[in-house]
Parts: sequence; structure tokens; C-alpha cells
Amino acid sequence: MIRFLWTVFIATTLFSCGKDTSFKNDHLVFRYNEHGNIPTLDPAFARNPQIIWPTNQLYNGLVQLDDSLNIQPDIAKSWMVNDSTFTYTFYLRDDVYFHKNKVFGKDSTRLVTASDFVYSFDRLKDEKVASSGSWVLNAVDYYKAENDTTFVIQLQKPFPAFLGLLSMRYCSVVPKEAVDYYGSEFRRNPVGTGPFQFKLWEENVKLVFRKNPLYFEKDVVGIQLPYLEAVSITFLPDKQSEFLQFAQGKLDFLNSLDNSYKDEILTTRGELQEAYKKDFYLIKGPFLNTEYLGFFMGAQTPEIQSKALRQAFNYGFDRSKMVTYLRNGVGIPAVHGFIPEGLPGYANIEGYYYNPEKATALIDQYKSENGDKTPQITIGTNSQYLDLCEYIQRELQKLGLQITIDVMPPSTLRQMKSSGELDIFRASWIADYPDAENYLSLFYSPNFTPNGPNYTHFKSEIFDSLYVKALTISNIDERKILYTQMDSIVINEAPVVPLFYDMAIRFVNKKVSGLGINPQNFLILKRVKKEK
Repeated sequence: MIRFLWTVFIATTLFSCGKDTSFKNDHLVFRYNEHGNIPTLDPAFARNPQIIWPTNQLYNGLVQLDDSLNIQPDIAKSWMVNDSTFTYTFYLRDDVYFHKNKVFGKDSTRLVTASDFVYSFDRLKDEKVASSGSWVLNAVDYYKAENDTTFVIQLQKPFPAFLGLLSMRYCSVVPKEAVDYYGSEFRRNPVGTGPFQFKLWEENVKLVFRKNPLYFEKDVVGIQLPYLEAVSITFLPDKQSEFLQFAQGKLDFLNSLDNSYKDEILTTRGELQEAYKKDFYLIKGPFLNTEYLGFFMGAQTPEIQSKALRQAFNYGFDRSKMVTYLRNGVGIPAVHGFIPEGLPGYANIEGYYYNPEKATALIDQYKSENGDKTPQITIGTNSQYLDLCEYIQRELQKLGLQITIDVMPPSTLRQMKSSGELDIFRASWIADYPDAENYLSLFYSPNFTPNGPNYTHFKSEIFDSLYVKALTISNIDERKILYTQMDSIVINEAPVVPLFYDMAIRFVNKKVSGLGINPQNFLILKRVKKEK
């Protein structure tokens, strides 16, 4: 306990030794902690939540997503899609200004035009920039500015999920003047159009944004957004310290549930403990992340090649009990396929419920067919998920299936998973964009690693033909039918063991309202209010 308090003291002292960042209206400042590093504020490199969260406050793109993952206007006020020519025509607002900055000369700012999107997309594709998001434009044949307020994109072939891709932070508009002026230092001198603008960054200490007085969006009664005056981000690396800061009211919300304090703040049913209900509230919702175990189908071991044994693995443990006791109820047992709840395309298909009798029969079937009386399987995982794997190990060993767990660093797990060196690997898949195709691409045979995300090397001609057909259909309701068929094939063949569909969870100070939650767990602060 003394060591824990000393850590908090040291960390808090460090954060108070920088520049004075006091605020006149302190109650209008939203504070959160990022325990990982933020390497850049350049949207061309917004590859993970640490970067996406702050850049969401600084930039806009053509379109955006609401909390239900519906495509909504952003800088594009409307658009038209020509299905026969795969052409998207966007009509831009004429009242969007870049943040005030010296790079614009005496006027300090200027209007955004369609040519700014041409520049931003060119930059995204530029090999010298080496953006991690260049793949977003892989399906694009060309794009052009027809005039200041009309931007046209033509695809090489149909790709119904394309609008969802354009909502990604990679596709933000940036001004050429700022990128040219700051060069490689644009990463820490961001200029965008978002509801907040850059103020101060002491790397690994504090990051501050101020309200953008030129922001174009308004609420339903005509009040200009955002409501907050500022956003302040700290960088406490220790999650226990972060939790203490939140409990003391020095942070406005927590977004994670760490083992070090999960039982302190949550009941086993995933509800807020009574001691915290006075000052805080809890928001939960589906998160587009499926946690799973994957079988490497390219392995020559008889256990992995046996469909009966793979299905036995799926039937042999209680997902509901696992989520309740090891995740404090934060998660949805994955008994209805690989596509997670909260995503269009999810369906209550027949999956794998706990059925030890059926699992035992399938294990006996494997033994009879292969003459192997002591089947053995090794699971590769990192330490963060060791408790889940140990639970599965205990349950399956009761049924006669010997399980060994190989714990390794996350980087080693990623490398061995990609190179097919593990019979079974623990993994997760978080959606890059809000379309079930994103999940089903893991089972499309041309996507075998290392050329794509098919880590299991699953192959089915029927699945592949349905996948290709779905890419030609723009109507989401028609695509959902094909998505359900593909998901059913995956579940029946069992190249994976879906564990649970993750949940986004937020612990929020009661002074804060309007925060909301979304299936991608992105932080959107433009509609947040805070009381004294």
C-alpha cells in the first residue's frame, strides 16, 4: 500500500511541475488520462485508440458515424452514389474553417474546399509519408475536385462498406500550408477543423486542447458546439494511479477495467458497487471486438484437422460463467457466431452453448476415428488473458482433452500467430470500419497471412463465393442475408472458438453529461457538458 501511494505521489508531482495550464472556467474542462503514449496528432497515423481519441477532437472528414454506426454528414452535407459507375459525389459545406494558425497569414484561417480533400488523400497515399492508413484508398480509382464544394471519388470496383471507411480518422482534411510549414513537426502542431484546437503538449505529461470558436456544428436548438471550454489529457502510466485520480474527482471518466481494481468498483454482475453510486455512473454498450481462440488450419496435427475435436472445444466450457466471474459481467458470451453484437449483420444464429455431454461424445468420436487416446492441444496466449485460458484448460481437461498453455509476450504472440507457428492462438478482432465484411474477411481464403488477416488459413469455396457476391451488393439488408450465411459456415466448420463479444464500459463523474457510448468506443466530446 505504501508503494502504491508513493507511486501516485510521484506521478501527481510530475504532472504539477510543467507549464501553468490553469483554466478560468475550470468546471468546463474535461479531463481524462491516457496511460499509453500518444506518438502523434497527425490523422494520417491514427491507427489506434490512443491517437484516434485526441484526433477525433481536432479533425473532421467527409462523413461521420453516430452512436448507432449510421453514416451522417460531416463536412459533406450530402452525397450521391452511382452504383453502375461506382462513383461517389460529395457536396461540401461552405462554412467550415481551419483552426486559426499563423500558417494562413494575416487572416489566420481560411475556408475548407474540395481541393483540400484532394491534397489530404494524396498525402494519405504518398509513400514518402508512409501513412498507416493508405490502405483505406486501395479500392479507389481516382478522385477530383469538380469545384470548391464538389468532391468526386470513383472506385475500381464495388465496395459497399466504402462510406464507412471514409468515416475513419485517416480520411480527415488537413491544410497543405500547415503540413508544408511544420514538416515532420506537424505531428505535434496539428491544424484541423474540429470542435477543439491544439493549445499545449508536454509529451508524456499533459496535452491541452481549447474550444474552437469557428466550429461549424450546432445542436438541435442552434447552439454552437462544443459546450466545453477545454480538454486536458494526462499520462499516468499506472492504472491504479489512474483509478485513484478518478475516485478523487481529478479525472472525469475511466474507460478501462483493470484487474487491480475491477472488484473494487464492479460487482460480479457488472454493476457499480454501492460506494461509488453517489458520485459516479456507469455506461455500458456493445463494443465491436470479438475475443476468440483460433485454430491454425494449416497445422498437420490430427487434433487441429479434426472438425469433431474443434467443435468439442467449442461446446466444452461455459462462456456465461467465464464472463460473469472473470470479466465481472463485462462482455456478452459469444454463442451466436463470430460477428459481434452491435454490428449490422449480427444475427442470433445457432452457435455453441455449454454442452459437456456433447463435447465428450465428440472427443470420443475423435479418439475412435484417429486411434489417439490422449489428444493434446497447446494454446498460445499473453499474460493478460491467462485467466481465461486457464479456465478453459480446467474445463476441457475434465472432459479428457489435455491442454497446455504457452504464455508469451504480446509481440511474440503476434509474430507467431502471423507465421502459423501456433496450433491455437488467443486473439481479438476490433472493427476498422462498421461493416460485418470487416470480420468475415478473416475467413476469405485469398486473405491468408501474411497477405491478409486470415490467421487461421480457413478455406471454403462456398464461403469465398458468398464473400465475393456480398461485395457487389450495395443494399445492407440484402448483404446481411449473405453475412449470416457466411457466419453460419464459420461456426459449423469451427476454425475459431468465439469467447465473448466485448463491451465498451465507461465510469463517469456525475458532473458530466452527454458523453454517450458507441460500438467503436471512440471518444466524442463535442456534445459533452459539465456542471460545477
